[in-house]
Amino acid sequence: MTSGEAEVAVTEEKPTRLISGPGILLVWLYGVMVVGAVSRSVYQIATEFDRAPLAYSLSAVAGLVYGFITYSLVRGGETARKAALVCCGVELAGVLTVGTWTLVEPSAFPDSTVWSDFGMGYVFIPVILPLSAMYWLRKAARQGDAVTP
Repeated sequence: MTSGEAEVAVTEEKPTRLISGPGILLVWLYGVMVVGAVSRSVYQIATEFDRAPLAYSLSAVAGLVYGFITYSLVRGGETARKAALVCCGVELAGVLTVGTWTLVEPSAFPDSTVWSDFGMGYVFIPVILPLSAMYWLRKAARQGDAVTP
């Protein structure tokens, strides 16, 4: 090994793990939400899209957001942590917007979405999950809880 290769090997850092401690629970919950949102939206889009296209499309978007956050948490590293943090912010904004919209103008949603009524159909997990994840991701960065494997 040349000295240049040794320098590269020393300066390369392993990605930080984001799935230690509470991160494991977050990955599990986001994984469940991916399955729930994607399977629900795929079925609804395939069988009755004309009934509530906005609601079913929003459920599909929610599933994609959940999937990206799950991937980012599992991938680890500072870039993935930042991407997951931004996505959690987008998720929370979506839940709050759609949740408020469904209360103010229920006729806009002939059928519910994952984020309708702030996720009431999913035991409010859609509104609690991004708050928990953002707390964990910020704490992991500050305290170094996202350990290197």
